[in-house]
Amino acid sequence: MNAKAKDTRKGRAGRKASEIKADLIAVVVAVTEGDPCILTIGQANALPSGPFEFDHRSLQSGLRAWVEQQTGQPLGYIEQLYTFADRDRIAAEDQQRVISISYLALTRKEYAIASAKPCWGSWYDYFPWEDHRSGTPPVVLDVLRPRLIEWAQGLPEGEARRERRRRAAVAFGFDDRGWNEELVLQRYELLYESELVEEAARGGHEGALAPMPGRSMVADHRRILATGIARLRSKIKYRPVVFELMAPVFTLLQLQRTVEALAGRLVNKPNFRRLIEQQELVEETGETTTETGGRPAKLYRFRHAVLDETVIAGTKLPQTRG
Repeated sequence: MNAKAKDTRKGRAGRKASEIKADLIAVVVAVTEGDPCILTIGQANALPSGPFEFDHRSLQSGLRAWVEQQTGQPLGYIEQLYTFADRDRIAAEDQQRVISISYLALTRKEYAIASAKPCWGSWYDYFPWEDHRSGTPPVVLDVLRPRLIEWAQGLPEGEARRERRRRAAVAFGFDDRGWNEELVLQRYELLYESELVEEAARGGHEGALAPMPGRSMVADHRRILATGIARLRSKIKYRPVVFELMAPVFTLLQLQRTVEALAGRLVNKPNFRRLIEQQELVEETGETTTETGGRPAKLYRFRHAVLDETVIAGTKLPQTRG
């Protein structure tokens, strides 16, 4: 083989090694039995995903195809979430750069239950510190707070140490700060930086890891899931996407419980109902149900005309219960 041919092959090999691969990945959410659930594959440690291929008509059609192929779950509402492209986010043996284009998908619980193939699990299995419906979870004060203080004190006294303490306090509501349910990604990334989650060890961080509650996921899938949860928690406050998770008819209590499940905190019942009525998001069906126990409860449905109106307030969350 002459020198020119060798250079050509070398050039092709170099280009192949530096090729960029695009993956499509789905955060699929349903609310079942009062818990926000996510769709996973493998050992419940991966989100449905697959490469964007030449025969895919669009990114969304490719995503739908992969999710249905891997789980049998058809997708309804989807929206693009975020593109993850960090150089070291996935260890690739062939030096290939992997970019993941993620989507948030919502489905109703009857579709989730009817499909036997998918693996559904509570997202609080992966983020147990995020569920504040029964008050502050013990893991926050008993495990995370002392570990994060220890992490902060690993630096010499000074501004850097104080900044670590401040970030932990803001993210987790320490030192009499309020809990902000939307800071899901910031909390996970802080735990990654402080090497308190298993994924940090896989990312090349050194040092002994303390055992932490919460299931890990492959690659950076738990970071992607945290991004999806944060997006949904924010979105339910200004867009009526929560109705994508509801049955065609529902009680106001069922609607409230769904919002609370997603937000990870309780809302004030009278204020919640007042907001729903003021925003005219629902309308009565004229029917009632006794399935919730007690006296018959009115059934409602989403008022689709609200989507055509100029201002959509969404399902704003009132203050938490005292």
